[in-house]
Amino acid sequence: RNTKTELPIQENLPPLPEWRRISYHDLAQATDGFSESNLLGVGSFGSVYKGTLSTGKTIAVKVFHVNQDRAFKSFDIECEVLRNIRHRNLVKIISSCSNVEFKALVLEFMSNGSLEKWLYSHDHFLNVLQRLNIVIDIALALEYLHHGHTLPVVHCDIKPNNILLDTDMIAHLGDFGIAKLLGEEDSTIQTKTLATIGYIIWIRRNCFYKR
Repeated sequence: RNTKTELPIQENLPPLPEWRRISYHDLAQATDGFSESNLLGVGSFGSVYKGTLSTGKTIAVKVFHVNQDRAFKSFDIECEVLRNIRHRNLVKIISSCSNVEFKALVLEFMSNGSLEKWLYSHDHFLNVLQRLNIVIDIALALEYLHHGHTLPVVHCDIKPNNILLDTDMIAHLGDFGIAKLLGEEDSTIQTKTLATIGYIIWIRRNCFYKR
């Protein structure tokens, strides 16, 4: 695998693809009415379902919990972050669906599931080379988020469950629900704890600064 760490130049990237409009009806049909048999996982702010669109494309649908204000804020954050970032090691957003009573993101489906499954399941195994490649993939994703984009993005919740593997075992970082976009006014930030207990990272003062 090519492990070259050169960052893409923002202005030379191809234009963002136009989002396809996907309705609630489309998503309900794709997931068999958000059937439990299609449930991939449940998080603090929502549930993720596997679905198949009428075109035959397999997708992941992240449905946010409508009874949580923080879940709606998480939806807004993910939309803001994902609509502007493009990298081979970030989960791609296909579309979104939003109304007063329903909010969901339509995401690229990762057929090999999360890294957590491969690390802690008895019937999955990663060899040394696969583990090394996953580390490199996520390092490249973070390098892009921190230094290869107009506004630095701090993910804030890196853990095995948020690292997803595609058919070729290429790692993709997902779940930007508590991510931070840093503008010039945020060039220095106070030390504070973020993320999931057990995977907490510490953001230190001056860890991001205007060069």
